[in-house]
Order: sequence, then structure tokens, then C-alpha cells
Amino acid sequence: MSSDSNISRRLFLRLAAVQGGALALSACGGATADFTTASAGGSRRGFIVDAVTNRKPVDGADSSPWFGSERSGSVRAVKVEFAAPPTSLFGRASASLTGRWQISGVEPNGSPDPIAGIAARATGRDVLLYIHGYNESFESAVISAAELSTGIKFQGLTVAFCWPSKSGLLDYVYDRESALWSRDALQDLLEALVRNGSIGRVHIVAHSMGGLLLLETLRQIWAIGTADMASHFGAIVFAAPDVDVDLFAASLKRIGPLAQHITVITSADDRALGVSRRLAGGIARVGGADRTILEPLGVKVVDATGYGWGVIGHDVFLSNNDVRAVIAREIERHSVVASR
Repeated sequence: MSSDSNISRRLFLRLAAVQGGALALSACGGATADFTTASAGGSRRGFIVDAVTNRKPVDGADSSPWFGSERSGSVRAVKVEFAAPPTSLFGRASASLTGRWQISGVEPNGSPDPIAGIAARATGRDVLLYIHGYNESFESAVISAAELSTGIKFQGLTVAFCWPSKSGLLDYVYDRESALWSRDALQDLLEALVRNGSIGRVHIVAHSMGGLLLLETLRQIWAIGTADMASHFGAIVFAAPDVDVDLFAASLKRIGPLAQHITVITSADDRALGVSRRLAGGIARVGGADRTILEPLGVKVVDATGYGWGVIGHDVFLSNNDVRAVIAREIERHSVVASR
């Protein structure tokens, strides 16, 4: 093993040890989830996330994990149902003991064409599409989607695109290659949504390495798109994007008016992106870049430095109410209702 590889390995292990092993970067979306099914409390309703994935399913799985980390030659769509959080003594929904939603069931969406089925369910509504980052399982990705959607009180259809992450601390390279491999699958999903005149705006939140996947996919779409396509996109939020600054600048020139929809959430406190920067040979990551570098590119920048919690600070878009409020405002600003 080369000295560079040894250094990279030590950096990851040191970062993991800070919070007791793999929990430090257990998932870009936040803390480890508890997948035990919770009671929905009789008539109390849960929450549904439509998940589209190119992960290989786990054979015979009727409980977690439903999809593993291997790549699949086909795309599947499922409905993920969550139990409603328990009610506190004050009559309000409260977080579970883990602080996360709990999955109560996963089932196919019932359509022979999974992506067409998603589009049909979105008829007459806006869509919130969440794209997870590095080191995420299928379960942690859809839970983050549920937390984001309910946290900002989104009223449309919530969709999670779950690409094949190894969900392992030292599998950064595999994850990056899998993210890039997933561009065509994400393109098919996005085009089915934005080209459907019965659907409102398509809002996107991409976290960490999911930002790289989204950026590359937008370049592909715009290369073959039509001039009015941008009007079907809503807010495009890059949350702590693990993207090379130079690549980001070059890509913005290629996606035309879509760049005007972009908001970038950055933080100088994000230690995960600090490690990524070292792995990339010292090239700055967009999620850790100063606003003076990003704003001249024509995007909106939200500096969340100091708003995170914990040692890593990589999931501030989920953990901080003020940052979630920014996402909610951007979605409202770019919604169909707001544009009338």
C-alpha cells in the first residue's frame, strides 16, 4: 500500500475514532438509525417516501436491509412507509429514542414501469427529490429523506434516489465510482418528472457526494434538453457538496439557466469535507469553500459555519432548524404557486 493510501486510511480512522468508531461518519445523513418497527398508534398516520434505486435487492428480504450496496442492472421503485413518531405528554409528535424516523414497511410501487409510476403519483403536485451522499445505506438514505421533508413541512411528493453506496467508512472510492455510474438512472428519473406537464416543480436536495452525482446528471440533461426545461425545475440545493470547486465552476457554465436555481450550503466546520479535500490532493470542496469564491459563479450561498453540532458537522441541513428554514424558503420561492 502506498504512503498516500496509508495517510488517507489513517485520516479516516482518526476521524472515526473521535465519536467512537464508525459512528463518526456512519452515514452522511446523520446518526445511526433504529429500524425497529414502531407502532403507528392506531389511527395516527405515518409518512411515505417513494424511493427509486439502482441498488441490488437483498434476496428474500422482508425486513431491513431491503437493498444492499451492490449495483443493479435495473432500476426499481418502492414505497417506504414510516411509523409516526411517538406522541409526547404535550400531544406533539416527538423524536424516537434514536432521534430518527422508523421504517414500518417497504413494498413495490405497483407500476410495471417504476419511474412512470412515480410520475403518476406526482400528478398535480410539486416533488422533493433527495439524493444521499457517501457512506449511506438504503435505510439511512430514505430516513434522511423523511426527516428532511417533514422538517421543512413539504406538501408534495417526496422521492429519494438511492444509489449504490458501500455504506462503509473506507469505501470512498467505490462510492464515488458508483455515484458517477448512477448518472443515467438519475437522468431517466429527472427527465420523467420535468418533462411531465401534469407535475409541478421538481425541487432537489443533494447531500455530500450526491452533489457530484446531481451536477454531472444536470450536465447530461442540459446537453440534450430544450430551452423551457429549466422552468420545470424548482429549488436545487447542494448541501455540503463534496465536489471539486473547479469542476463545479466549469459545470455551471454548461447547465445554462439551471444555475440560477442553485443554492449551496457551506460550512468551514465540516471536517468530513476537510478529509475529502486531502484525499483530492488539496483541491477545495464546494461545501467548504468561502462564499467569495462561489457567489461570483452566480449561485446563492448559505454559510452554515457554526450552526452544526457534533465533531463532524456534515449534516447541518438536517440537524439545524435555521438551515432547514432556508431550504423551505428556497422551495417556496421556486414553487409553482409562488411563480404565479
